[in-house]
Amino acid sequence: MIQMSLVFLISGLVILGYSSSISGQNTYQAVVRDVCGPAIGNLCEICYVFNLFIISVAFLVIVADQLQKLCVSLYELITGLPESEMPYYWYTDQRFALFLLCLFFIFPLSVPKEISIQKYTSVLGTFAATYLTVAITVKYYMRPVHEINLSPLYSSGVSSWASMFSVIPTICFGFQCHEACVAVYSSMENRKLSHWVIISVVSMFICLIIYSLTGVFGYLTFGKNVAPDILMSYSGGDVTMIIARLLFGISIITIFPIIVLLGRSVIQDPLLRRRHKHTAVTESYESRTRVALTTAWVTVTLLITVFVPDISKVISVVGGVSAFFIFIFPDTF
Repeated sequence: MIQMSLVFLISGLVILGYSSSISGQNTYQAVVRDVCGPAIGNLCEICYVFNLFIISVAFLVIVADQLQKLCVSLYELITGLPESEMPYYWYTDQRFALFLLCLFFIFPLSVPKEISIQKYTSVLGTFAATYLTVAITVKYYMRPVHEINLSPLYSSGVSSWASMFSVIPTICFGFQCHEACVAVYSSMENRKLSHWVIISVVSMFICLIIYSLTGVFGYLTFGKNVAPDILMSYSGGDVTMIIARLLFGISIITIFPIIVLLGRSVIQDPLLRRRHKHTAVTESYESRTRVALTTAWVTVTLLITVFVPDISKVISVVGGVSAFFIFIFPDTF
């Protein structure tokens, strides 16, 4: 299943890069519209915005989980008391902390018209994922023997096949990068297709290794009791995992503006084109539109995050929609 999915994932990236090169477009939705026509282009834009929006929700849910665990960790480290004795105050609620994070960090980073700094900060995400994988693997081998959860025996039959196919949305969520790949390809200095193929293959194999090791050793450590967010399965006082939470939180904060930029452009560009037909598009109008769309995007995703705290439910939706951009739309080219 993983090998077959990896073939489709890499093929989709290569097809999108090739389509971008022959069409001369630098965004995913523009490539689809140019190659497949206006009707498919409109469908793509709707799915594109919806998918990016749900991805934003998923990212904020992950950040909220880490904020909650960080608050508990700091309380245990400072007071030496267990989590059960931690008093509740409104200003210590992770939802309030998430609101402050969105207000003072995520929103200001998402407002600019171009976010060129992301080409450097994105390295942090790779480092955070690698650190987490190494930490989970080391933690597994350092555990006392009597604490190790034995994995269940292999099962066969209809239930095992159903469970195997049920993880496809999660795989799509983990490997999704197709929404931004056209923009990435367009920003490259060397746009030879062979160079893009090498980048696609290497990137997907790195993801495969990181995800596989994290999933295997995380499951071997906690068994069926593992949380949807693996970091939530570790104790709050674990310094190694506190560092992992901080790294992941910072990396998501730097990645979130990219998602907003991609989704906002799909909505803003038609508005600017429509405005341009009747009058000149001033810088102030573009700025007001950009700020308004960014405000609405961050606000609505924050509200949904507060009321949908289960990351597994969000991932199942994101993974299902991501299949359009990984398997379906590239095949139409």
